[in-house]
Amino acid sequence: MNNLTFPVSSDLDACLPGERPALRRRLCALRQREKQGQPVDQGLGKLWKAIEQSKAVLARRRAQVPSIGYPPELPVSERRAEVAALIDRHQAVVLCGETGSGKSTQLPKICLELGRGVLGRIGHTQPRRIAARSLASRVSQELKAELGTLVGYKVRFHDRVRPETSIKLMTDGILLAEIQRDRFLNEYDTLIIDEAHERSLNIDLLLGYLKGLLPRRPDLKVIITSATIDPQRFS
Repeated sequence: MNNLTFPVSSDLDACLPGERPALRRRLCALRQREKQGQPVDQGLGKLWKAIEQSKAVLARRRAQVPSIGYPPELPVSERRAEVAALIDRHQAVVLCGETGSGKSTQLPKICLELGRGVLGRIGHTQPRRIAARSLASRVSQELKAELGTLVGYKVRFHDRVRPETSIKLMTDGILLAEIQRDRFLNEYDTLIIDEAHERSLNIDLLLGYLKGLLPRRPDLKVIITSATIDPQRFS
């Protein structure tokens, strides 16, 4: 019975990467209890349940990725192959596009098509709550998904995110607050920092933090985008 045996590395490797560190800590604590002669069956049962839940979420994320289309009239759609290649090759990308080019709505879809958003979420920040909510609604419509499933949002007083959510819209402040409990941002495999030209205190803090985080998270992709930034200066 699984709940009477200790998980092995392959069991944890089949879970969401963002949850593996906490699961490993629980496993180490249970092994230590066993060495001290303390009962571990109840703890093992809870650990196995958490592992199975994590595996199930990962399976749902993989299964829900739809066939992705792009509005042909948008400039970003015309150059999506070039954008996708840059994101695939580089850990950090600075993208400048005019207002109305479709960068905010199409970038998370390009990332999803690249296979991002499954092992970890695609986090997409906006300076204002109303922008995060409206953008989440637009992207979910284009992906033909119910808002709060494949695509969700989290802003102050409102949380429409489920465990299987792959694309998460939020304000800059929400992402900053999450650093306090998840300093490596293991929940995400991709972060899109939108409207970076506004250079608010929140955005500047995020950019500084992410610059230091990238060497520690080689799997994390960061995309900085805006309508009016100087790409060379930001690079």
